Parts: sequence; structure tokens; C-alpha cells
Amino acid sequence: MNTQLLIKQHSTVSGTIHHLPSSKSLSNRALLINAMMGGRGKLENLSEANDTRLMTELLHTPGDVINVEDAGTVMRFLTAYYAITGQAKVITGTARMQKRPIGELVEALRLLGCTIEYGAEPGYPPLNLKGFTGQQSDHLRIRGDISSQFISALMMVAPSLPKGLTLQLTGKIASRPYLEMTATLMKHFGVSVTLGSDTVRIPEGSYQGSTYRVEPDWSAASYWFSFAALAESADILLPHVESSSLQGDRVIVEIMSQLGVRASFGKDGLRLQGGGHRVDNLTFDFTGCPDLAQTVLPCCAALGVKGVFTGLESLRLKETDRILALQNELAKVGSRLEENQGTWTLTPGSLPRSTPLTIHTYEDHRMAMGFAPLATCCPVVIENPSVVNKSYPGFWDDLQATGFTVN
Repeated sequence: MNTQLLIKQHSTVSGTIHHLPSSKSLSNRALLINAMMGGRGKLENLSEANDTRLMTELLHTPGDVINVEDAGTVMRFLTAYYAITGQAKVITGTARMQKRPIGELVEALRLLGCTIEYGAEPGYPPLNLKGFTGQQSDHLRIRGDISSQFISALMMVAPSLPKGLTLQLTGKIASRPYLEMTATLMKHFGVSVTLGSDTVRIPEGSYQGSTYRVEPDWSAASYWFSFAALAESADILLPHVESSSLQGDRVIVEIMSQLGVRASFGKDGLRLQGGGHRVDNLTFDFTGCPDLAQTVLPCCAALGVKGVFTGLESLRLKETDRILALQNELAKVGSRLEENQGTWTLTPGSLPRSTPLTIHTYEDHRMAMGFAPLATCCPVVIENPSVVNKSYPGFWDDLQATGFTVN
């Protein structure tokens, strides 16, 4: 049943964000690596997001059927893990998950020696994993523009292969910071990785037990940057967020500095304030950080900042078609998002100032949180607000703690 949440307009934002989640991207990678070494690592501060809870549960399930629900990362990582470890499993998910392509990863695993059959439409889940006959190849070509999670999945299972693995990445490489994140985490657990401009080389090896503490999630932090940019007055503290990070989404600091957000790192964490210089036009390539688009574009629209953006192609293959979702919801504030040969132009309109703005979330957590900051300018109604549990379960609690009334 669809529910709604009303955020009353509130022009000032202040307080400490107590429920900022740990990075689910790092958590899920650490969990898979730990599984590859038989649980000898010590993982601290794992994310409480639904995706990570699901990853933890499914890595230890004895059942033959693995239901990843709507978690794309879990689908890709567990497909590689169960295939390479030779476990017979059926991996399935929601109706939307069964429309998200996985053929590139399946073909790569088949070439390595895994037996995988499609349960329905070729190239899409559900998948029937039927075992691993032994390594058949140590060099694969794989497109870099489909999903970095395909490549990361292959990277993390590669040390278990007796001949190691070299990946030749073809075409434009999407979300490269996520490949760098994967490589750094693998090195932390004692495995050698050479990440070149278009190749990844991983020799045979063994992960070593080690302690790893997951850092706060920069994708989740990005929404508070938007609140700071849009509020008449903002003073927000994000505890334990440090200037150094493995996450590519840390670039939100540089993006939002152009929209007037002043970010300062201290012993208590990251402090955000508004009131800085703001540009009239923003140009940015989201290739390395597509998850930030649903934060930045609504913020620009609300500020009246024109935008020219590239690197949004992968958004069509996420929890929903995020391009279409953004176009639909931005239109509600009179803004247009139009594409011309891979470049998207945002033409802002004007926000309603008294009538509540109703945002449809498309079963997508980032649509809910990306548009919530518009409540600094007008009342906002979020449909199906529980979608935030996918990545940031405490988001609405944090919103109330910073001065907003949420019904």
C-alpha cells in the first residue's frame, strides 16, 4: 500500500546528523571479500541499509534459491561469488530486477568456466548457476560502460583463480572511482591489484584476515549538502566524516561549493553552511559518480541554476529509469531536462511556494532523498517514504532532528 509523508516547509536547517549510514558500497565489497576468505576478516561499522542486511543474510543462506529483491549490487556480487565457488543456486529478484541486464557478467563468468543458464529472458535474471568446471581463461574483454559492479565482482573473485585474471576494459569506463574503491579494499586484505587506464591485472593469491572499519556514506551525505545549498540559513554537522575517502561521491564537496555550500572538516566531522558564492550555470560530468545526479539536479532546479550534464547514461538501468523519473518530477517544478547526443540540459523553472509539491519515488530511495531538500522552499509530499530503508533508514529521523516537521 502506498503511503505519503508530508514535510512542512522550513527555511532553516541546523543540527547534528546522528543516523548517517556507513557506506553500503564499501560494506558489500568487504562482505564479499570476507566470504572469499572464509570469514577471517573483522568488519566494523557495517551499513545498516537494507542492501547490506540482505547481502549479509544471503551470503550465509543454505537455500538453493537466492532472492536479492531490488538490490543490484547484491545481484552482481553474489552471481560472481556463487558461480566461481561452484555453488548451485537460482538467483532471482523483483520484477524490476528481472529487467536489469546482467548478460555481460554472465558471459564473462561462462568464459571463465562457470555453467550459468537463464531462467527466462536471455541476458536478464533469474539465473541458474550450475557449477564451475575450472578456469578456462585468464584474460577477458568486458565493456566498461555497462556497470562497474560487473567489473568489481570479477575483480574480487579473481584471486581464487589458479591463473589469476586480466580484464581488458573496452569503451568508455563508467564509475571508475568504484573500481579504484574495489582495488584499494582488495589491497587492504592482502591481494595484489594493478589497475591501469583500460586493464585490470590480478594474480592468483589469498586474502589475508584483517580488521576493516567502514567509513560514512558520501552518497547519503550528499543530501545534506543540498539542504545547506537551499536553506536560508544552514549549520549542519556530519559526525565522523573525514576529508580522505575511498568513495568517488566525495566530489560532492567540489560540486556543492559552486552552489554556495561551505564545507569544513574538523575533529568532530564535516560542517556544512550555506551562503557562499553561487554560480548561475553548472557543468558537470557524472560518469564517475552517477548516484549524485538525483541530489544535484533537483538542487539546481530549485536554485534556478542552469545545468549542462554528461555521464548520466547508466541512470536508465538503476532501480528505475532515473532519467525518466527525474524528467517527470522536475517538470512538477517547471523545469526541463532534455538530452541531445549524450548531453543533458537542465532548464529550471519556478517552485510552488505554498501548494505542497508531491514527489513520486518510483520505488527508488534516491528520488525520495534527492527531492526532500526542496522542503526548504515549499511543502513537500513524498510518496512511499519507506524506500529510504534501502540505503539510509534513519533519514526521516535526521530530517526531524534538523528542524523539520514530518507527518
